[in-house]
Amino acid sequence: MRTLPLALVLLLTSVAWSQDDLRCLENPQPYYSVLQQRAYEALDRRSEALKALQSPEDIRAYQQRQREFFLQKIGEFPAEKCPLNAVTTRVIEEDGYRIENVIFDSRPHHRITANLYLPKGKGPFAGVVVASGHSRTAKTADYNQRFALMMVRNGMAALCIDPIGQGERSQILNEEHHNQFSGTTTEHFLVGVGSILVGRNTAHYEIWDGMRAIDYLVSRPEIDPDKIGMTGCSGGGTQTSYVMALDDRVKCAAPSCYITTFRDLVETIGPQDSEQNIFGQIEFGMDHPDYLIMRAPRPTIMSATNDDFFPIAGSWDALREAKQIYGRLGYPERVDLVEGDGKHGVPPQNLATIGHWMRRWLLNNDEALPAVELKDRPAEDLLCTESGQVLSDPEEQSVSDLNAALAAELFKKRKQLWETSSVDEMRSHVRARIGVSPKAGVTEMFSGDIAGLVQRDEYTIAKYVVRWDAAPPVPVLVFRPKKVTRPVCLYLHPDGKEAVAGAGSEIEELVKSGATVVAIDLSGQGETAREKRTDLHGDWKTFYLSYLLGESLVGTRVVDTLMVARFAAAFATVEGQKLDILGVGEAGIVALHAAAIAPEQFGHVRLKETPADWTSIVSEPIPSIGLDYTVHGVLEEYDLPDLEKLIGEGKVERLK
Repeated sequence: MRTLPLALVLLLTSVAWSQDDLRCLENPQPYYSVLQQRAYEALDRRSEALKALQSPEDIRAYQQRQREFFLQKIGEFPAEKCPLNAVTTRVIEEDGYRIENVIFDSRPHHRITANLYLPKGKGPFAGVVVASGHSRTAKTADYNQRFALMMVRNGMAALCIDPIGQGERSQILNEEHHNQFSGTTTEHFLVGVGSILVGRNTAHYEIWDGMRAIDYLVSRPEIDPDKIGMTGCSGGGTQTSYVMALDDRVKCAAPSCYITTFRDLVETIGPQDSEQNIFGQIEFGMDHPDYLIMRAPRPTIMSATNDDFFPIAGSWDALREAKQIYGRLGYPERVDLVEGDGKHGVPPQNLATIGHWMRRWLLNNDEALPAVELKDRPAEDLLCTESGQVLSDPEEQSVSDLNAALAAELFKKRKQLWETSSVDEMRSHVRARIGVSPKAGVTEMFSGDIAGLVQRDEYTIAKYVVRWDAAPPVPVLVFRPKKVTRPVCLYLHPDGKEAVAGAGSEIEELVKSGATVVAIDLSGQGETAREKRTDLHGDWKTFYLSYLLGESLVGTRVVDTLMVARFAAAFATVEGQKLDILGVGEAGIVALHAAAIAPEQFGHVRLKETPADWTSIVSEPIPSIGLDYTVHGVLEEYDLPDLEKLIGEGKVERLK
């Protein structure tokens, strides 16, 4: 159904006038809640698939599918492992053990700083990798030291490693060569932007580092390569979950304060930082319990606390699912959970239980371990570099450097793709990449329902709600001058339709120049926003829930734009006149995509402060766009300048 032109709508006496209340929806629903329902439906499908796994053969096939999907979505690992080039920078002798401060290569000129706790006496010893949670001090944080001390005092070596963005491995330094940000999740989010654009993930780097830590352990003659364990809390629990699922060398694992279920997570705190979200995993059917199931029947214990922000009810549900699979393989006793009192962290009894678990399965010693007080040492004793940061070395490569190198490789492949493909073929590539079907924005029935009117001195604002199919409604403002002399302008802004709708605003200037302006709250903006976008990360929670579903927020917003463009065509004063579209900042990325996919709908595309390309953003330590304007793996096929080619020569103007 087409809407009536505004000139006719103004005659309707039933329409209410209001004083600059520009809200359109009576009962606004955040787009995040729409995504929640899709997530629950996908998780229900996974539950049904899990019930069908009855035989060992079924389980093995399931494990293989899960691993293949996991590896594909985090991005391909290096084809060859570089030499470790390990060096020991200090040795600290203690009663019954020693600590070595070590540095080794994860990739060429991309190093890992670590502390090796090694028992004295005759080896070889079992070795346990300790992955750090989101602590600025990383390997030297008190709880990480206690993990290592629990192992080494019970006859096992421990290797505490610094993850990227933490400890001595900050990826963003200030002029004084100190970490730019105090929050470690901040770096993980920022690393995530460039990683996503090249088809990687922050987890790609953390998992590879964990595997290289195992390489280092087994390279030591004091370590038994057949007795490797891994543990860690919070972000360290994430790393442990990933590595234990993908690397068969991890014989015994103990992720702490992480594993729950996505249903519980989505219902409560929502998605967390970049590495904890794998592209499309909810839609595919890869939930937290699958990190346990992928390694079945290798011994695994979860550590959890009853007042954690990771819901413990989900942890018990995860255990139940894993226990069923382990049981069908004949080893139900090899997976378990220890619950402690307290908030996020590892209480003493949980730590003792983890030590007991490692001794049971790595040393064949099932004697119970009591909770004991373990004293950590000053952090400065455990530093591996003189400067305190590996990135102070001019030869060190940051994650941004590594992503930029991949982006350069992708440019060559992309250039060949464009040289050998037709315009229509490339338009299809763009549609597929952002998840927009050929029919989207073209064939759907739609309606535009008037929600109110606002009168200003020289123009009128009509409030509309545009609906189509099963999509959530889109709030729209139509700014109509008394005399129309220019084409209708579709206006996109990262903060939605009301961001610049006030007196003296850019929209008002356009209206006074004779243009009818149609401003939109794209999905997740304005009235459909979950919360205000942050300057650094954008609307990251909505983005990551969409990302977990294998969807692109850019694609969703492109469909919004195409549908509203059809609605807005009714306001043209000349039949068949094309719309102009103006995209501000990152929203210009949506404008470019919409015009590239459907150039027949638009006359001119104007961009204001919109990034010139994605490739240069990959190399920026602090990216100039938020996560919600990234597209997973997009640089494999196109960049923003390529979209301008599809729009047509001379149709795109960048405003100063």
